[in-house]
Amino acid sequence: GAQGAEVHAVVVAVFLVLRPAQFGSAYNIQQLAINAAILLVLATGQTYVIITAGIDLSVGSVLVFASVVSAKLMLMLSGVDGTTYGTTAAGWDIIAIGIAAALVTGAVWGALNGLLIALTRIQPLIVTLGTMGMALGGAQILSGGVDVRAMPELLVTQVGSGRFLGIPMLVIIAMVTVVLAGIVLHLTRFGLHVFAVGSNEEASRRSGIPTRARLIQVYAISGLMAGIAAVMSNARFSTTTINGHAMDNLATISAVVLGGTSLFGGAGTVFGTVIGVFIPIILLNGFVILGIPPFWQTVA
Repeated sequence: GAQGAEVHAVVVAVFLVLRPAQFGSAYNIQQLAINAAILLVLATGQTYVIITAGIDLSVGSVLVFASVVSAKLMLMLSGVDGTTYGTTAAGWDIIAIGIAAALVTGAVWGALNGLLIALTRIQPLIVTLGTMGMALGGAQILSGGVDVRAMPELLVTQVGSGRFLGIPMLVIIAMVTVVLAGIVLHLTRFGLHVFAVGSNEEASRRSGIPTRARLIQVYAISGLMAGIAAVMSNARFSTTTINGHAMDNLATISAVVLGGTSLFGGAGTVFGTVIGVFIPIILLNGFVILGIPPFWQTVA
């Protein structure tokens, strides 16, 4: 975590020196935060999983599945044709049902991961690789492979591009999620159990920790975070982005590890993950401002 923070500070300092006006502008900082918001929520769930010495490759696909379920349900309740473009006039009641559907769908996929891992002892890498394909395939079956392009206007304007006290709503949602996840992980008995399971699962079980239940709960949390991210994605882009999340799993894993969480389990922080999410986003942003060609950006 400390090393990640140092890298972060150096990267920011370099860009501030090279292009202070552009990089340090309030607009640019807001854009950085908006770009980080969805990934930050996904990476927070991934932090829990990796602390238990697990891995969740399914987060991007679960996001897609939850976003399709949520969008199609809101369209159906609005009584609007599924091929409609633009926005619908759905009220907050329909939006609330759509949000709840995304969260429940995400948590169910996560719990499925956890059940398979805890009860069959199949490696998390294999289980979540399987559900990654299942969730993406399921989303394509539900949608016919075509993005749902009509979202409730209120969701898009009030959440996707809305602000509260001048702060983008997407950033507020990410901040609240991260703070709550940090409190649960670092200041509760449940959080202590998560670290214990990651340090030594057998010793944890012998000391009376319900290790199977904790694993199921941790993967359910990761799925729930993918559900929250699905709502944020629908709101931001005003469409389901079925083909836009193939690399989300690797992006979250690298962010968590960059933030100082051990792939071997038992050590990590949510704050470190926040730093880890911002390092590549700030790098990319700085390269664009400096005019470095796109292909070199990819290499870097």
